[in-house]
Amino acid sequence: MKSAPRWIAVAEVASLPPGEGRSIQVGRQCFALWNVDGEFRALDDACPHKGAPLGAGTLHEGTVFCPLHGWAFDARTGACHSNPRKAVRTHATKVEAGQVWLAVPAEDVKEE
Repeated sequence: MKSAPRWIAVAEVASLPPGEGRSIQVGRQCFALWNVDGEFRALDDACPHKGAPLGAGTLHEGTVFCPLHGWAFDARTGACHSNPRKAVRTHATKVEAGQVWLAVPAEDVKEE
């Protein structure tokens, strides 16, 4: 049985304007956090093609492009437009008190 996710504050809202993204690490897990037209979206950070950090990519019309080979991922669903069998996991986010919060699987929060 999986544990309920933990909500972790990962960024100030003002630090990530629309169209911008970054890689963040929580415990052992890395996430790509993107501001998609004012909505914060989080994906697993590693591109399934060659492992490049998706947080270092670019965003265009709701699609995150990998910085290494340009694989395209829907920021809302994690679906891969470049290879439909290679989707990435998405993670819930919320905004409270000027902070972006990320729902992180409890097993990923444990420090090494």
